[in-house]
Amino acid sequence: MTPPSAITPESGPVEPPLRLGLLVGDGIGHEIVPDTRRVVDTAVEAVGRDPITWMELPIGFDAIDSHGTPIPDETLTALEGLDGWVLGPHDSAAYPAAFRGDLTPGGVIRKRFGLFANIRPARAHAGVQATVSDMDLVIVRENTEGFYADRNMHIGSGEFMPTPDVAMAVAVFTRAACERIAHTACRLAAARRGRVTVVHKTNVLALTTGLFLEAVTDVARGYPGVHVDSEHVDAMAAHLVRRGGDFDVVVTENMFGDILSDLAGELSGSLGMAPSLNASASQAMAQAAHGAAPDIAGRNRANPTAMMLSAAMLLDWLSDRRGDALLARAAERIRRAVADTLAAGVATADLGGLASTAEFTETVGARILRR
Repeated sequence: MTPPSAITPESGPVEPPLRLGLLVGDGIGHEIVPDTRRVVDTAVEAVGRDPITWMELPIGFDAIDSHGTPIPDETLTALEGLDGWVLGPHDSAAYPAAFRGDLTPGGVIRKRFGLFANIRPARAHAGVQATVSDMDLVIVRENTEGFYADRNMHIGSGEFMPTPDVAMAVAVFTRAACERIAHTACRLAAARRGRVTVVHKTNVLALTTGLFLEAVTDVARGYPGVHVDSEHVDAMAAHLVRRGGDFDVVVTENMFGDILSDLAGELSGSLGMAPSLNASASQAMAQAAHGAAPDIAGRNRANPTAMMLSAAMLLDWLSDRRGDALLARAAERIRRAVADTLAAGVATADLGGLASTAEFTETVGARILRR
């Protein structure tokens, strides 16, 4: 990373201090999260804003070793007093057996803080081979209900077994939650290309996804500049492959959104490039869409793009909430630097390149300093 003496700050007003949580997580999180912090610090300093105060908090395997649990109470308590946080990937499938039936650390945080909106952009970049070369969409995923049994019950899981040979799950849809995510999607579309596509399965799940479709359509009438259409989820998967560039903002329930956003990430180049923001009206968490990739952890081969772009999304969210234009400028510098780095052919192994994690980060950091 270029030393601070090489930075010529942009002029701007003095803004209040910003305190962010840093949760490294498992696997490649130990590489991509610290590198993302360095990139964010470089961008914030480059635009002339006071440095961010980071609070590193235990989570995942590190927390099991130090606190006997992957998500300590002290971590959750500390998050309450912060402006936002960056969460690395977790490898909960590999946790000791005592924790495998529990909510994942990310799931606990989302539920604790009511992070109802999961915003997942998918965009093709110059220099990266993509199945859908003109893709530039955002999937808005309702993050608290739907067909995720670990999130839709007040206490415990929505899965149950009346006999050892029968397993069942409950899906929950409420009009309030559907309307809340509809407003998020419509506001986002109004700032983009003005189109919302509602994804559902009303031909089979008429009551549950039917309520979702009805609620989103009703809310959208209050946004006269936004055009709304709808697709069944199976058809939508095919459309993303065949004509993913036609879509702008896609809004859907929890599980459909998880599946479609992973598909869109791969179609636009790689899941390693897929950023994600989890947000409520008052708090937000940057979290890349991919996993902990334990097979390459510690080998300096991980792609930090998704984590960096997720952090840029957090800076944008904080900019809107706090009225802090410098944070938006810092976010734009990160996005532009990542795009320019990829366009120049600097890429990690998952994209067919030869750059290490450290080399990619160094290049992004240097490009952030260019006006």
